[in-house]
Amino acid sequence: MKLLGICFAEFQSCPLLLGITLALCLYQVSSATNETDRLSLLAFKAGITADPFGVLDSWNHSIGFCQWYGVTCGRRHRRVAVLDLSSRGLSGPISPHIGNLSFLRELRLQNNSLDHEIPPQVSQLRRLRILRLNNNSLVGEIPGELGSFPKLLQFDLYGNNLFGSVPSTIGNLSSLEILLLTLNNLGGSIPEALGHLANLQVVAFGGNRLSGMIPSSLLNLSSLIQFDVGNNQIQGTLPASIGLKLPNLEFFSVAVNQIEGPIPPSISNCTKLDLLQLGLNRFSGKVPSLENFHELRWFRIFYNQLGSGKPEDLSFLCSLTNSTKLEHAGIQGNKFGGVLPKCIGNLSTALTVFTLGENQISGEIPEEIGNLVNLEVLFMDLNQLSGFIPSNLGNLRNLARLELSDNNLGGTIPSSLGNLTKLLELYFGGNNFRGQIPSQLSNCRSLNLLDLSSNNLDGVVPPQLIGLSSFAIILNLSRNRLIGVLPTEVRNLRALTALDISDNLLVGEIPSSLGACTGLTSLRMGGNFFHGSIPQSIRLLGGIEELDISRNNLSGQIPEFLAILRSLKILNLSYNKFEGMLPREGVFKNVTGTFIIGNNELCGGLPEFHLPDCISKSSKSKKINIVILSTCIIFGVLGVAVILAFINLCWLKKKVNKPVPSLINSSCPNISYGELLKATDGFSSTNLIGVGSFGSVYKGILKDNGIAIAVKVFHLVRHGALKSFIVECEALKNIKHRNLLKTLTVCSSIDYQGNDFKAVVYEFMDNGSLEQWLHPSATSSHGNVLPKKLNFIRRLSIAIGVASALDYLHHQCHFPILHCDLKPNNILLDAEMVAHLGDFGLAKFFLGSSLDTVANQMSSVGLRGTIGYTPPEYATGCEVSREGDVYSYGILLLEMFTGLSPTDNKFGDNLTLHGFVAAALPERVLEVTDRILLLERESRFDPDSSRRGLSERNVIFQECLVMIYNIGITCSNEVPGKRMTISGVANQLEKIREKLFRLGLHEQDELPQVM
Repeated sequence: MKLLGICFAEFQSCPLLLGITLALCLYQVSSATNETDRLSLLAFKAGITADPFGVLDSWNHSIGFCQWYGVTCGRRHRRVAVLDLSSRGLSGPISPHIGNLSFLRELRLQNNSLDHEIPPQVSQLRRLRILRLNNNSLVGEIPGELGSFPKLLQFDLYGNNLFGSVPSTIGNLSSLEILLLTLNNLGGSIPEALGHLANLQVVAFGGNRLSGMIPSSLLNLSSLIQFDVGNNQIQGTLPASIGLKLPNLEFFSVAVNQIEGPIPPSISNCTKLDLLQLGLNRFSGKVPSLENFHELRWFRIFYNQLGSGKPEDLSFLCSLTNSTKLEHAGIQGNKFGGVLPKCIGNLSTALTVFTLGENQISGEIPEEIGNLVNLEVLFMDLNQLSGFIPSNLGNLRNLARLELSDNNLGGTIPSSLGNLTKLLELYFGGNNFRGQIPSQLSNCRSLNLLDLSSNNLDGVVPPQLIGLSSFAIILNLSRNRLIGVLPTEVRNLRALTALDISDNLLVGEIPSSLGACTGLTSLRMGGNFFHGSIPQSIRLLGGIEELDISRNNLSGQIPEFLAILRSLKILNLSYNKFEGMLPREGVFKNVTGTFIIGNNELCGGLPEFHLPDCISKSSKSKKINIVILSTCIIFGVLGVAVILAFINLCWLKKKVNKPVPSLINSSCPNISYGELLKATDGFSSTNLIGVGSFGSVYKGILKDNGIAIAVKVFHLVRHGALKSFIVECEALKNIKHRNLLKTLTVCSSIDYQGNDFKAVVYEFMDNGSLEQWLHPSATSSHGNVLPKKLNFIRRLSIAIGVASALDYLHHQCHFPILHCDLKPNNILLDAEMVAHLGDFGLAKFFLGSSLDTVANQMSSVGLRGTIGYTPPEYATGCEVSREGDVYSYGILLLEMFTGLSPTDNKFGDNLTLHGFVAAALPERVLEVTDRILLLERESRFDPDSSRRGLSERNVIFQECLVMIYNIGITCSNEVPGKRMTISGVANQLEKIREKLFRLGLHEQDELPQVM
């Protein structure tokens, strides 16, 4: 403008010359301002630290900036009007020079990894209409200057790490229609000034730490369509006039807060409601009529204090019959009384989830419930229901979960339930059912949990039912009057975690086929009439944690193998007829976990059991002969031991000095140093893919067959490296499992300088290590960043794969193996993202193994794992153990779903990853979860997609997170005896994955693409 002033001053006396000059001046001014835009964009590019798709490569001098990727210029001024770099994997800060793009109308940088604070210079973009910075890693407070956009329509910052309060200056954005601040760490109260935004349609503050009350002015905005403040610490009550002020409301969620008082009757005036979410608050009183909710799909008022235990409490259910689109109705966990009205049979046939449990509902289950033919989940547990189960419940052929436990139901279990072929979980425990267990239940071939405990069922256990191989969680038939023998078909329950048949009238011997149930962690058979001895096949239950065979007629000696079941924590043998010596090892060292009372012929054991001495009353001469014989035996054994030790040392020396033979795969027999040198281009640094304590790993291509390999070259100059090589060879030649890193061969040779050379050759894993996927910014090299992110299901599948590998090592190998260094760097992912556990350089064989002498020679106090993953007992000198591996696995599991390493800077002093997660459960589970997973869950807040409420995926997502974290916390307990077995872990995680599969979630599902 200064240049224009000069032009006018110099040439105003000559109109023609003035016109020509003015045109030239305008061109120069335009060029100058366009140059400002170009330089601003280049400054933005300069701040980007990662551009995995190379989208900014076009930002160069070869073409005009209006042709650069993501840049749109206005037709008139050729200035930048739109900058759209969404979902491009960009990392780095947002340059403050972006504030110089003075013609910018849309700034779309969502779904990246941009970090640092939001530059206050953004407030200079006075023409801005859309600001989308969601799904990044932005930190700091929201600048108050961002309240100075007079034309802003959409303000989207959800899914970052912003803290502080919500600036009251946002109330100055007079044109604002959409405000999304979900999933940050914002605190304080919601500003009253937001009530001034007359055009506001969408408000989403869910998943923060907001407190105080909802401003009444905000709930007076008639323009509101979506309102979500769920998962905060909001208090107060809802205004009585809320329904009169919000005629356009479609989505209303205040779930998981501390709101109390009644549900305002005026809410019925919100006739466009699609979702009404009030669960997990302190609402009380009567639920008003909902007859005007013709568009309602989701209605959730669970876990409040609604109802009064009176007959009229459930009258509102009949008003829901007008909601012909209803899919989910959840009223469990309140104080509703009265009987279930028959009108529930007139509810929407679209209804898939109906939860009524944990109330005070009485009377019979109306037959009309059989009309809800699309029901998948029906919970009516923990009520006071009586009468019979209506036979037409068998009409609900889509039912997957049915819970009727802890009521007063009676009669027989209808055989029509055999029609529920999609049934996964059936809970009937704690009722008064009588008669036989219908054999037709065996038609439910997807059933993985059945609880019929605490009833009056009689007859035999149907072989067809107990032979269902689908059972994978719990089969509980306890506390009934079942007779006969336990069918040998029990062998089919290979994946079952818990079997409880206690307190029945079962007879015969314990079937040896129980040994096939290798997934069992709990086996309860007490309170029956079993006789005979404990079958030897029980030793095959390597993951068993609890074994109760008390109160039977079992006899014989207590088998020694019970002492070597290392997972066994609780053993109840009381009130049988066992005799002989009580073992002193394993579970028998745990006086509080072993119960033997009522076996009068037992002797020996630890003094705490107060059993008589097992020494017989023989003559003195016989004692002397025994002593002499024992002495001879001892010296004989010592002699043999010395000879074996000598032979073992010679063998070990020979093994160290001679080449190690090829392993397993004949495609790479006895590979030479020269071949490895060629395959890796001379062990070039460009092929280096990892560095560990004792070696480096290189990618290579074998010249003869083109096989891609990973070569771990041991740095033999480092103390312990040679021992690590030998241990890894010993471990790898004895194991084979889908989730273990496949070893092709080893090389023990001399390099071209005459030095010893040791290497292990693995199958190459296309997708690198789990560490690279969990922490890409920390592990990327040469500026490369993995373009994809691990979704929920894929993380779960990886966790299951690792657990399966550990279970194999701990319980299924001929010689049980401890890994001793479980961490993300040692978990490799193939092309299909299947997990493979590798790096056995610190592995240790169990005592009792013929290789244990070698393993002990390989071990030292210093080789016990990696900081952050090593169990605390190792620091005090305890021997390595299965429980130690489980601890490392627990930390790994927490890391996978929080996205935080156990050595993260936020942990220190008294705060650990374990404690960080434990303190957040269950209410604040989302606060500790990896932001990537939360964005997968929260894609519903995308304003460009249909405005639908919280889906069942979101509910199950949070439930599954809590279960996963509980497993991780239990596994990483400081007390080894309180940790889960890895077998139990694998089974529990598998059940969680199956639950998610049933919702249609799969590993291939990518994160939702948010505009």
